[in-house]
Amino acid sequence: LDVTYNSSNNELVRTKTLVKGAIILVDAHPFKSWYESHYGVKIGVKKGQSAPAEEEGKKSSHVQRKLAARQKGRTLEDAIDHQMASGRLLAKITSRPGQSGRCDGIILEGPELAFYQKQLKK
Repeated sequence: LDVTYNSSNNELVRTKTLVKGAIILVDAHPFKSWYESHYGVKIGVKKGQSAPAEEEGKKSSHVQRKLAARQKGRTLEDAIDHQMASGRLLAKITSRPGQSGRCDGIILEGPELAFYQKQLKK
């Protein structure tokens, strides 16, 4: 967990203060393992490398049908796949951590992700 960008004040980035609207880096492993178990697809494999060959346990026909149905509507942006390969995801805090005592947020994707990646390069 690392604060990487805050539009209001760079001091909040330097002190790593969690506030609403801050852009943070989070560990991608829990999201990657959920995605792989939910869709049955390996993601985050860097280009030029093959996916590690793991022994898949036998799956029932019901599980195979369920995974096939989930594959129909599945799309994953290249930017998110690249972040999964690096092990870090950009997220935005949507709650007020000081008020509620917990920190909720969303994973950035689409044009919002592109905007903040451009801001971080500066």
